[in-house]
Amino acid sequence: MPRKILVVEDNKDLARLLELHLRDLNYDVDLTFDGDAGWAQISSTHYDLIMLDLMLPGIDGLEICRRIRTQPSYTPILMLTSKSTELDRVLGLEFGADDYVTKPFSIRELMARVKAIFRRIDELQSDRRSDTPALIRAADLVIEPLRREVSLAGKTIDLTAKEFDLLLHFARNAGRAFTRAQLLDEVWGYGHDGYEHTVNSHINRLRAKIEANPAQPDYILTVWGVGYKFAEFDR
Repeated sequence: MPRKILVVEDNKDLARLLELHLRDLNYDVDLTFDGDAGWAQISSTHYDLIMLDLMLPGIDGLEICRRIRTQPSYTPILMLTSKSTELDRVLGLEFGADDYVTKPFSIRELMARVKAIFRRIDELQSDRRSDTPALIRAADLVIEPLRREVSLAGKTIDLTAKEFDLLLHFARNAGRAFTRAQLLDEVWGYGHDGYEHTVNSHINRLRAKIEANPAQPDYILTVWGVGYKFAEFDR
């Protein structure tokens, strides 16, 4: 069965353009043009991905995102917005969005991000069917891939979807140094010049949440002239 995507976007021309390109990739696509109609669809239909504009008539995108994240089942969210400030971006991610695209955007890049989200979902489902360890331990840090939960010294750490993906990728490859471009390609699913700041901002937020002293990190280490790596611990 083709994956089912809901696009909630009040710009009808843009919504129909997205529908055209998504259908070219063999996705089943529904469109709604305001927040109230979008939430009604979400409440009544299962979707594999929701592409959600931040600024909508009726219920806004952040509120819809918040409501989705209170539901027991996990549905990926890709935020679409004309707002580009760091605060707006962080708000979208903190409310639980898996990724964030600022208008105007490249359709090619957007389709790459959609594929990356589905690739992550497929990997998670593969983990559930395989003998992948249920827990990853690194000193006081515990990562539960299947439940997508992280704790530090017994205390739950709240991470955004992408922060969790990044941390899990690091922890599964402890000791290996990654460039920013490699992290973009392997965690985000795309690599474009000028997006390295995305990696930096996520690592800064991760360090603020899991490091006792972010300026002298114990887990996510800077490899000068290369990028970053996760420290190796006795498991």
